[in-house]
Amino acid sequence: MSNNNQPFLTDVKELRARARASIEKGAVTPAYQGDVKQTIEILQSVLATEIVCVLRYTMNAISATGLSSESVKEEFEQHAKEEQGHMRSVAERINQLGGKPNFNPEGLASRSASQYGEGGNLVEMIKENLVAERIACEHYRELIRYFADKDPTTRVMMEAILTNEEEHANDMHDLLVAHEGRPMLSDKS
Repeated sequence: MSNNNQPFLTDVKELRARARASIEKGAVTPAYQGDVKQTIEILQSVLATEIVCVLRYTMNAISATGLSSESVKEEFEQHAKEEQGHMRSVAERINQLGGKPNFNPEGLASRSASQYGEGGNLVEMIKENLVAERIACEHYRELIRYFADKDPTTRVMMEAILTNEEEHANDMHDLLVAHEGRPMLSDKS
């Protein structure tokens, strides 16, 4: 047992007083250790990335052609819906932190970590989506480390999104292998 005389929990009266102070800040309480302005700025970039992914997957789902395109189109459509869910979660978090989510299409491509890359044929579309997912995975891992314990709510949201982005990357990798007819080498080899 520790000799630390510091109570684990803040006194209930103190918690109540803190909650009443600065109520205009909404969910951001004095215990929040992150930089709210910086977090909102980062999340605006994540929001733009997710919007670009929704647009790219939707466009691919509509324009994919070829004999074996139906199952790929369905996969693109499913990913578009999941990316829209990510977009919504990030926008809601920006709002919780007192920011205004930036859905303005002007400058969207420059705010996004991933590119819109259309791809000309089915294999090129799959490759563009795999590249975009790999960018998102790497970027989101960095953000998870950045948020760490300073903003556990944003970190947990980003962890959930990362899990889904890794699934998307795996799906795109599997589709690429299936449509190119050769196994892809692992980066770990």
